[in-house]
Amino acid sequence: MSGLPPVTADTFPRLLAHHAKVRGARPAMREKDLGIWQTFTWRQVADEVRAIACGLAAQGLKRGDHIAIIGANRPWVYWTIAAAQSIGAIPVGLYQDAIASELVYVFQNAEITHAVVEDQEQVDKVLEIKEQAGLIAHIYYDDPRGLRHYSQPELTAFEKLRAIGREYDAANPGFFDAEVAKGKSSDAASMFYTSGTTGHPKGVVHTYAALIDRARVGCEMEGLSDAEEVLAYLPPAWIGQNIFSYAQALVAGFCVNCPEAAGTVTSDMREIGPTYYFAPPRVYENLLTSVTIRMEDASRIKRGLFKYFMGVAERVGGRLLDGQAVGLPDRLMYWLGDLTTYGPLRNVLGMSRVRVAYTAGEAIGPDLFRFYRSLGINLKQLYGSTETAVFVCVQPDGQVSAETVGPPVAGVELKIADNGELLIKSPGLLREYYKNPAATAEVLTNDGWYHSGDAGIIDAHGHLRIIDRAKDVGRLANGAMFAPKYIENKLKFFPFIKEAVALGDRRDMVSAFINIEMEAVGNWAEKRGITYSGYVDLGSQPAVRDLIRECVEKVNADLAREEKLADSQIRRFIILHKELDADDGELTRTSKVRRGFIGEKYGPLVEAIYGGRDEQFIETQVKFEDGRVGKVSATLRIMDAKTFPAARKAA
Repeated sequence: MSGLPPVTADTFPRLLAHHAKVRGARPAMREKDLGIWQTFTWRQVADEVRAIACGLAAQGLKRGDHIAIIGANRPWVYWTIAAAQSIGAIPVGLYQDAIASELVYVFQNAEITHAVVEDQEQVDKVLEIKEQAGLIAHIYYDDPRGLRHYSQPELTAFEKLRAIGREYDAANPGFFDAEVAKGKSSDAASMFYTSGTTGHPKGVVHTYAALIDRARVGCEMEGLSDAEEVLAYLPPAWIGQNIFSYAQALVAGFCVNCPEAAGTVTSDMREIGPTYYFAPPRVYENLLTSVTIRMEDASRIKRGLFKYFMGVAERVGGRLLDGQAVGLPDRLMYWLGDLTTYGPLRNVLGMSRVRVAYTAGEAIGPDLFRFYRSLGINLKQLYGSTETAVFVCVQPDGQVSAETVGPPVAGVELKIADNGELLIKSPGLLREYYKNPAATAEVLTNDGWYHSGDAGIIDAHGHLRIIDRAKDVGRLANGAMFAPKYIENKLKFFPFIKEAVALGDRRDMVSAFINIEMEAVGNWAEKRGITYSGYVDLGSQPAVRDLIRECVEKVNADLAREEKLADSQIRRFIILHKELDADDGELTRTSKVRRGFIGEKYGPLVEAIYGGRDEQFIETQVKFEDGRVGKVSATLRIMDAKTFPAARKAA
């Protein structure tokens, strides 16, 4: 059974009702619990949503109210979103790893009265901020472990909420359907908070019309149907996860699978065999790191075969995927490589059945992108943001490039402002920033253009190339372009580099802070008999510094071949003494580098690099997982890297 729902199903609750009617017995969601996959049909999901919605209404949640939802990917998270929307309330997803102090502003700004959370950890955080947040009347929890002796009157088990809802539904049989009928496509459907890289996060208000339109466009472009299988493993609070595992699932009617835990995602992927897959670059980087580690442990013969066939794949894999002409000898060698290398590798990655794979959230390194396509994985770049409901540009099949994010999708117009900033017009634009008309006016023009904040170029084929965030694109002292994110992505292609921060705006050279990938570098060191006591000790080993220097110099060799970026070669770098962490303010909750904050926090290191020193002592405050605050310190070595002459432009 396939085909998209009628356009009259113009809210998510009405889409759910449509699927419960036309494909009620088909799987809508699966959840792996205690090693066993539990399946919920569309009819069962609709029944659960009805009970939760009636329970929330009985507990005082009203049309227009905001409700906080904090948890990992579990069916109850998506059911609660649909339940709130069914009675006209607006769900606000929050990151489950956010610390209590980060929740305060959102609870105050959105005037949260009801919160549905996963477990004791989340209950404790909400209770901690209750006095500051002020309006919290009800906290519902799904997992009761550790909460047996909690006696706060605002606490209610999620199971009890559903029981209250069933009683309310029985006593008011027409209530639920009447509430769903009141919903309009122009109503606010959800609110998503931005990452807050430069201050307080902003609440992005999206209507049903915007979210459903963009979800439908993506489904139509890729031919998605109810036969797809999707793995929901990224934070539900992120709009990307919401679009792919909620909005598009409700448009196309496909099945969403929730893994057992973060540590079982890859094995759960192998069991499910998703056909439609989405991940930000960091996930693809981590998967490549795991492959590299496995190959380090393999025999010499296996390593040799892997190296040889990956060479074949890099040469012809992408061309075969794009349907281009490839000679018979190369086709035969690729076929043999698929039997011995690429097929088993796709299986290890859980991507054997992937028909369409996207990467988005931030730019992906070209080398990393080509690696996956060379394996026969139809990885494509997607461009969008929270404010645009994700779908702005997508690479069509046969028009895939590592350098662009594709042309605009249906309904989208693009133009480049005089200052190089990308402007967007789309049915998927935000309605407003909640209670922030000044910020709304900054990004939305009177004639409907959205200021993306990204610096871009539209090529002769109509494809968009994103250079960097407009505010981050700078100039070196000699006037040459400096695009830090582009440089950082090249560094992070190497499995030994987990994170990088490029510095150089208005300076006479580019430098970098680097986080090593502990598992990959540790495995590399152990095979060479290098002993170490922890992260700081490992990063200070001379052999490890030389390993990272090799990676930096390979990036420099690549940059030397790019006319506009040849001056951006990295001349000095430091391996940091700690991993950059969102809890320490160095990353956003979506793992984006807060470059300005880092430059200030590590000011002594910046001064040492540009002052010509060879080492620098640094002491840094850190926040541990249990909430304690401490300090880590080290004397860090500042390394020089070889640079290369700029390639001459062809005459």
